[in-house]
Amino acid sequence: METTNDHLPAPGASAVPSRKRADLLRFAAVLGALLLLNFLGQRLFFRLDLTEEKRYTMAPATKKLLSDLKEPVTITVYLTGDFPPAFRRLEQGVRETLNEFKVYGGANLNYIFIDPSAGSTEANRNKFYQTLFKKGLSPTNLGATENGKRVEKIIFPWAVVSVGGKEKNVLLLRGSQTAAPDVRLNQSIEGLEYELASTVRNLVPGRRKRIGVVQGHGELSNAEAGDILGAWQQQYEVYRVTLGQVPDLRSLDAIVVAQPKSPYSEEEKFKLDQFITQGGRALFFVDALRVDLDSVSRNGAALATPYNLNLDDLFFKYGLRLNQNLVLDLNSGQIPLVTGMEGNKPKIEPMPWQLYPLVNKFSAHPITRNLDAVYLKFAGNIDTVKAVGVRKTALMTTSRYTRVLPAPVPINFNDARLEPNPKLYQNGFQPVGYLLEGQFRSLFANRAQPGTMQYQPEKNAQARPSKILVIADGDFIRSEIDKKTGRPLRLGFDRLANTEFANRELVLNATDYLLDDTGLIAVRGKQITLRPLDKVRLAEERRRWQILNLGAPLVLLGLFGALRAWRRKRRYASFAA
Repeated sequence: METTNDHLPAPGASAVPSRKRADLLRFAAVLGALLLLNFLGQRLFFRLDLTEEKRYTMAPATKKLLSDLKEPVTITVYLTGDFPPAFRRLEQGVRETLNEFKVYGGANLNYIFIDPSAGSTEANRNKFYQTLFKKGLSPTNLGATENGKRVEKIIFPWAVVSVGGKEKNVLLLRGSQTAAPDVRLNQSIEGLEYELASTVRNLVPGRRKRIGVVQGHGELSNAEAGDILGAWQQQYEVYRVTLGQVPDLRSLDAIVVAQPKSPYSEEEKFKLDQFITQGGRALFFVDALRVDLDSVSRNGAALATPYNLNLDDLFFKYGLRLNQNLVLDLNSGQIPLVTGMEGNKPKIEPMPWQLYPLVNKFSAHPITRNLDAVYLKFAGNIDTVKAVGVRKTALMTTSRYTRVLPAPVPINFNDARLEPNPKLYQNGFQPVGYLLEGQFRSLFANRAQPGTMQYQPEKNAQARPSKILVIADGDFIRSEIDKKTGRPLRLGFDRLANTEFANRELVLNATDYLLDDTGLIAVRGKQITLRPLDKVRLAEERRRWQILNLGAPLVLLGLFGALRAWRRKRRYASFAA
C-alpha cells in the first residue's frame, strides 16, 4: 500500500500560529497590567521621597492644612524669568514645593508664575513694576558667582497668596544677610514650606487665638509697640489687659509683658502665675536695669539701676534669673554723636555703641533657625536655675567678645567716642533670650491666695504644660517713631544703619510656636544639605565631563542597537536553518 505525505504539516508550520498566539497573550497581559496599574494609581495615591533629608516630603501639619481647605487658594509667584543657575535653583524650589502643595490641596489650590520682566516694551515692564511696588513687593538685587564671574540680578522674590478676596505677600528670599549667597539661597529653600503654608493658614477662616497685652505698669504704649501689635492683629485677637480689673486671664490664650517699669502687686502676680501654670502662654520682654536716656542727654551721664518689678521670684520659680547687669558687645549697633562743627552746624556721625548688641548667634530651634541678626538695647544676661519638669532653650546669645557690667552701670554717650579695649571683652557668649517649656510649678503652692485666706494646694487639678519666652530686653519690640508722620516704623528697622533687623520675625515665630497647636512651626526646622561641586575640579575637568555626558549616551545607544540587531539576526538564522 502506498502512502503519501501530502497532508502532513510542513516543518515549523504549527509553530507559527502558536508563536502568534503567545505574542497576543503576552500583549494582552501587558495591556491588562497597564490598565490595572492605571486604575490602582487613580484609587491609591503614594509618593516616594528618596532624598536623604526628605526635602520633598510635606510635614503632617502641612498635609492636613491643605487637605482641609474649604475654599480656593491661589498663589501667584513673581520669582521667574531668565535667571542665572543659582537663582533658578530657588525658583525650582518654589515650583517643587507648590507641586507638593497641589497634590494635597487638590482643586482648591492653584498657582501661577508671572515673569515681571516679560513685558513687550520697557514702558510696559516699568508699568508692571509700579503695580508690584504698590502691592508692597520690592525688588532685590542678589549676587552670585557663576563660572568664576560675579552675577547680579534684579528679582522680585515674592509670592501673593489669595483666599476669599484677602491677599497676603510672602517673601521667598529669607535667611541671614551675612551668609554667602548660595547659603542664603539654601536657607530660603529650607523655609519655603513654612512661609507658604503659614500664610495660607493665616488667611483661611478659623478661630483666632486671643492675646492679652498687659498694661498698668508703664509698659510700652500702643505707638511704641505699634508695628508688632499690628502684625499680631493680622493673625490673632489682641486686647489690652489691666490685671487689677479682671478676675483672671482664662479667656486668653497668651499674654505679653512688654517693658514694665513699676512693680506688680502680689494679687497681679498671682493672676500671671495661675494663667501660666494652667497652660497659658506668655512672652516677657523685661529689663533688669532702668536706663533713662533723657537724663543721659541732659546731664551727659547717668546710672543704670535695678528695677523693682516684683517678678524675680516668679522667674526663679520657673527656672530663670534675670541678672542685674548690662552686656556690652563689640558686635554692636550705632548711635548718632556730634563729632564737631561744619560751619555753624554740628557735625553728626554714627558711632559704635557697645550697649546696643547685635545678636546673630542663635540656637537651631525652629523659632530662630536661619534668622538674620536682631537688635538689642541695654540688655542683661540670663542664668538658669533648677526647675523640675521645665526644659530650657537658650534661643540667642551675644558674641564671644562680650563684657558684663554689674549694676549700677554708668551710662555716658561720650564712651562711644573711645576705642574699646578688646581685653575687657572676654566674658564670652551671654544668653539674652530663653524659651521655657513644660509643667510650671506655682509660686503660690502651699500658700494662701494673696488678699484671701484661700489655701493653694501643691498640685492643681487644672495644671497643664505651658511655654514661656523671656528676653532680657524691654526694647526688643519697641518700634522707632517716624518724626514726620508720628507713626511707628517697622519693628527692627534702624534708621541710622538703614537696615531692618529680624526682631519682628523672631517675635512672630515665637508667638506662632507658643500658640500653634498644629505643629506647623516645626517645619522651620527643615534642613536641606548644601552639596556644592568642587569648583576647581569643575573648571579643570569641564570639557571632559561635557564630552562624557554627550558621548556616553550615544555610545550606549549604539551598543544596544548593535546587540539587538545581532540577536535578531541569530534568531532568524536558526529558523532559516
